[in-house]
Amino acid sequence: MCTKLHFDKTSEVSHETLQSERIKRGFRSLALILIFVLGLSACTSLFAPPNTPTPAPPTFTPVPPTATPPPSVASVNGEYITLAEFEAELARYKLAQTSLGVTVSEEEANKTVLEDMIAQVLLSQAAREANFTATESDLKSRMDSLTESVGGAEALSAWQSSHGYDNVSFQIALKRSVEAAWMRDKIIADAPTSVEQIHLRQILTYNEVDARAALEELKAGADFDELSALYDPATSGELGWVPRGYLLDAKADEAVFALQPGAYSDVIATDAGFHIFKAVERGEHPLSPDALLTVQQLALRNWIAEQRAKSEIVLVP
Repeated sequence: MCTKLHFDKTSEVSHETLQSERIKRGFRSLALILIFVLGLSACTSLFAPPNTPTPAPPTFTPVPPTATPPPSVASVNGEYITLAEFEAELARYKLAQTSLGVTVSEEEANKTVLEDMIAQVLLSQAAREANFTATESDLKSRMDSLTESVGGAEALSAWQSSHGYDNVSFQIALKRSVEAAWMRDKIIADAPTSVEQIHLRQILTYNEVDARAALEELKAGADFDELSALYDPATSGELGWVPRGYLLDAKADEAVFALQPGAYSDVIATDAGFHIFKAVERGEHPLSPDALLTVQQLALRNWIAEQRAKSEIVLVP
C-alpha cells in the first residue's frame, strides 16, 4: 500500500502547466533558429509561404559584383555578412528578447545573432547548389508581404534607412532569406514522421528528498503507476510517446532511452524538477505534432552543424 509522500506546495503545479512550459521552451528554441534563418522574412509565417501581394512592388535589378569587400563581420565560403545586416538583425533580436521579458548580455546577443546569420548563409548557399534561385517574382512577393506587415512602403523604407540598408544591400539580404527559407523547408519536409520512441510515464517531485523517498518505495515493491498517480492525479504521470531529444534535457534523454519496457530510472534532476521515468513500451511509432516539431528542429540543427563543419568561415575581429 503506497502512502502519499510529503512535498511542498510547488508540486501542486499541474502536469498541463509543466507540459505547456516544455512546449513553449521548445518553440522558443526553434524560433531563435528559424527567425534568423528567415532573416528579413521573419515577419511572415515560419512554415507558410508569404501572403499574396497587393501593393505594386519595386523592380529588382541584378546586384553588380564588387572587388572591394564591404564592411563585414564574417564571410561564409567567400560570401560576406555585412556589418549593416548584422547590426539590423542584432537590433531585431534585442527587441524580440525584450518583448519576451528576457535579458541577454551583449556578448550573448552578438554570438546568437552571428551564429544564426551564418546558418542563414549556409542554407541559402545550399539552396543554390540544389538549383533553387530566388526569382524576381519571389522577391517581389516577399517584398509585398514585408511592406504590408510593417504598415506600408514608407514604413519599410524608414526601417531600411534606420538599420543601415540601401536598396542594393537590402536586395541581397532579401534574396538570401528567400533561398534560406526554401532550403529550411526542404530539410524540415525530409524529417521522418515515424521514429523509435518510448511510451513514458514519470513520477515528478520538486525536491530531491521526496524523489529519493519515492525511489525507495519503488524498490520496496510499490506500484509505479499508483505512486505516479499520487503525485499527479490529473494525468498519473503520463507523458505519452516521446522521441529522442523531446525531453529537452540530455541527461533525461539518455536515461530514458537506456530503459527497456517495464523498467524505471534512477532520480533524474532537470530544470523542471526531480523525475523517475518508467518505460511502458518502446518501438517505432508515429510522431505527435509536438514531437514532430522536435524532430524537425533536431534535423535542422544537425544539418547546420554538419555544413558549418565543412565550410570556410572567417570572422572579422
